[in-house]
Amino acid sequence: MMRQNPPAPMPPNQTLYINNLNEKVKLEELKKSLYAIFSQFGEVLEIVAAKNLKARGQAFVVFKDINSATNALRSMQGFPFYEKPMRINYAKKKSDAVAKLDGSYVAKERKPKEKRKANEQGGEPKRHMMPPMMNMMAGMQPPGNIPMPPVPQVGNGGSEIPHKILFLTNLPQETTEMMLTMLFEQFPGFKETRLVPGRHDISFIEFENDQQASQAKHALQNFKITPSNAMRISFANK
Repeated sequence: MMRQNPPAPMPPNQTLYINNLNEKVKLEELKKSLYAIFSQFGEVLEIVAAKNLKARGQAFVVFKDINSATNALRSMQGFPFYEKPMRINYAKKKSDAVAKLDGSYVAKERKPKEKRKANEQGGEPKRHMMPPMMNMMAGMQPPGNIPMPPVPQVGNGGSEIPHKILFLTNLPQETTEMMLTMLFEQFPGFKETRLVPGRHDISFIEFENDQQASQAKHALQNFKITPSNAMRISFANK
């Protein structure tokens, strides 16, 4: 009996296909968390995921360039995302977002059945395409006319004396403990994330020692969990 050869790996491209995702996580939280951890590798154009039975546990992350996608694949392969190791490969097809960038996008022709339904209803059929992640995230920001409570001062705008505990500010409203944990647990010595009750915009991250905290601070300073919120990191006061 001839042994079948394993399928050839997909050639590198800007779109990553991810499976083995935790199906219990709500769709919006899943997309926001994927954006948070993958945007550290480069500009993310789009996160595509669906809640139908066939697409559960899967998602596509679309980067602007191949280098970012490749670095993300190598770094995040097997990463425990909501307690399940991610399986990552390059996608088989170019995403619409990438095709629009390089000028090769061709609008898909609608099926006759879909056209008839649109004519019967007197309008265009609904498109079930995921909006670009940048636009979707921008719509989630709190209205600018709502006054935010003052951020407590940590020394003089944050201590520069190394400490094993980091103080995070300017976090977006949709930040969760799981998002921050997934970001910082990639660094050695991570111990825990501590949110502040009643405050979505600040948090504390603890490491085993000052040096490990410093490494994470340097790597993630001004990291954007969403396109409009650059995370500010300082050391907590001793």
